[in-house]
Amino acid sequence: MTEPTAQWPAIGYMGVGYMGHGAAKNILEKGYALTVLGHRNREPVEDLLSRGAQEAHTPAELGSRCDMVFMCLPSTDHVEQAVFGPQGILSVARPGFVLIDSTTSEPDSTRRIGAALREKSADMVDAPFGRTPKEAELGTLSTFVGGDPEVVQRVMPVIRTYASTIIETGALGTGHTIKLVNNFLALATSAVVGEALSTALRLGLDMRVLKEVVDSSGGNSVMFQRFMKWTLEGDDSDFKALMSIAVKDLRYYRTLAAPGGGVTHLADAAAQVYQLANHLGHERQFMPVLSTILANFVDGKDRPLPDR
Repeated sequence: MTEPTAQWPAIGYMGVGYMGHGAAKNILEKGYALTVLGHRNREPVEDLLSRGAQEAHTPAELGSRCDMVFMCLPSTDHVEQAVFGPQGILSVARPGFVLIDSTTSEPDSTRRIGAALREKSADMVDAPFGRTPKEAELGTLSTFVGGDPEVVQRVMPVIRTYASTIIETGALGTGHTIKLVNNFLALATSAVVGEALSTALRLGLDMRVLKEVVDSSGGNSVMFQRFMKWTLEGDDSDFKALMSIAVKDLRYYRTLAAPGGGVTHLADAAAQVYQLANHLGHERQFMPVLSTILANFVDGKDRPLPDR
């Protein structure tokens, strides 16, 4: 890539956890000046600083130093605090500034934030991620981008540094809406897989034979393959998605779908499965270990889990 020029925007990044670290790293390695907001887990922050990033200590400081700020935070509440709080981004928003939210967040909140930024002649794009931390590190995430077309095109060169699949979804908020529908499909499937594998574990089935059967049947899925990597190899790193995030995402989906008499029976059931795992104290475990958690809960055995 050519060397950056004075016309390249200064980029800020807030939320450099499992997904955000990889995206931020790729932005930096593709030549953009990067400033990150401090994170309670210092390891990813220190890694980015060692690669040449700078550090800010409040959202307002980050916003004041950058032309564009990307966010990948745990929840809508965190996003709203970072924008509307006493040291929030809104306090320094100005003409030409763009906020890009990659959090899996609530679309109504996204539209409220966008409206508040527009009052200051600033802009917002929602661009939630698909895929996993592995693709984030490789710069091959997928992302679903909503916003004013002109603003989307302004941020697109930066998005291309970390995403290989970019789907424009329409107006601001549609990226988050589509992400929640997509996540419901994935999480409902994963709850079914987790329950089925817990039954297989308790019945003492040969799990390799089960995999051979499912691989050639209509029950196969991306989630089945991710869960089986844990089941057969004790490796849950293929899908670093927390149990607590599953509960949050399903809650957002149900809020989105329920008005007007929307049917959410399967979302309610999937939420109950993950709420059980969280209630049992496993909110920091990754989703592929769900089957082991459920099997242990039912039969009282002590099948090992990762130390998290």
